[in-house]
Amino acid sequence: MKTLKVVFIGLLFSIANHLFAQIPDRIYQKNIKTVRLYKAGNQLTLPVINLNSNDFLQLNFDDLDADVKYYYYTYQLCNSDWTPANLGQYDYIKGFTQTRISNYRFSSVAHTRYTNYQVSLPDANMYPTKSGNYILKVFLNGDTSQLVFTKRFMVVDNKAVVAARVTQPFSPELSRTHQKLQFTVDVKALQAFNAAQQIKVVVLQNYRWDIAMANLKPTFIRGTSLEYNSENTAVFPAGKEWRWLDLRDFHLQSDRVLTADYKKNSTDIFLRPDIPLADEKYVYYHDLNGMSSIEAIRGINPFYEGDYATVYFSFVPPNGQPYPNKNIYLFGQLTDYNFTDSLKMIFNPIEKKYETHLFMKQGYYDYTYLAVDNNNPDVYSELDGNYYETENLYTILVYYKPFIGRSDELIGVATFDSRTDQPAFGY
Repeated sequence: MKTLKVVFIGLLFSIANHLFAQIPDRIYQKNIKTVRLYKAGNQLTLPVINLNSNDFLQLNFDDLDADVKYYYYTYQLCNSDWTPANLGQYDYIKGFTQTRISNYRFSSVAHTRYTNYQVSLPDANMYPTKSGNYILKVFLNGDTSQLVFTKRFMVVDNKAVVAARVTQPFSPELSRTHQKLQFTVDVKALQAFNAAQQIKVVVLQNYRWDIAMANLKPTFIRGTSLEYNSENTAVFPAGKEWRWLDLRDFHLQSDRVLTADYKKNSTDIFLRPDIPLADEKYVYYHDLNGMSSIEAIRGINPFYEGDYATVYFSFVPPNGQPYPNKNIYLFGQLTDYNFTDSLKMIFNPIEKKYETHLFMKQGYYDYTYLAVDNNNPDVYSELDGNYYETENLYTILVYYKPFIGRSDELIGVATFDSRTDQPAFGY
């Protein structure tokens, strides 16, 4: 019986680790909005800092209850697949294991009342001592069971040199719609005993974890250099330049806004209906690669002066007919790259279009529309099509696990642009 109990507990732990690996970014409380974690000074960055450096991350979030709560945070070290590392917190945190977020400010100017919380990470009294993947956990009243939200970030100890280029796939079926990343990883600084077994590589497109490619195997090993250039390695659908929405001022309506309803204590913004762009010729224009930036044209600090509005989106399918066996989602950083039921667009048979709405803060947003298979939610497609010419960012993450190590160390982070030609408006 005791053996069965141990096996059962181990199974539960394994299941918990698997589930945890799937949702390292999640908001658990409805009153929490606009959670942003980025490298200090640039909202459009992956949250990565160098080990034992003066780098800082900036965390911002709003509490729509507009009161003061006792929010705390801590760190969870994870492996390359975002399962918790087999280490205690004192093995990777120096100082306290939790800290209160004491920097907050009530909203001003805005119709919507909220409390904006800000914190710079890491704190001098609590900072990570190991490189790797981390989950930032924010919780209430010093009680880790009262989880409010989680966000992922990374700490890198640069020991690998990465070189890469983006090419067209060799396959005729993919050459006009996909992009392939060829790259090498040099681990000379490691003096690794068996680099091919100890090194793990993860590739991201536009900082998106939902389409991350992992468990990539090197095609060749030349001394301390690992080459990844096989025909099927790191091949991504290229997508199209993201749609954009300028909400930096609710009263200076951009050309994407059809109309707006300004009430005494709230604002409703109705956007022009979107249509599929898959059959339209590719045109280059600068975008944020799916990300967003919290900005306000008027005021000093958009994080506590920016207002909120209910923004109504609509998408008109071909011939006004719903897509068979598909769920349509508004997608991008504005939806935290999620496919939850609350974000599913609803087809309006009278208007013959899909509709949804979001409560959004002033800023500049990228977005797109995805069709998700009803029977297999892991299968989805861009409704705007895929074009090899599209400008995308690719990030290569290199992990190393010593034979006596108990966690995956992050030893290299490199980001490359698919286009280096700095094109004009058209291609």
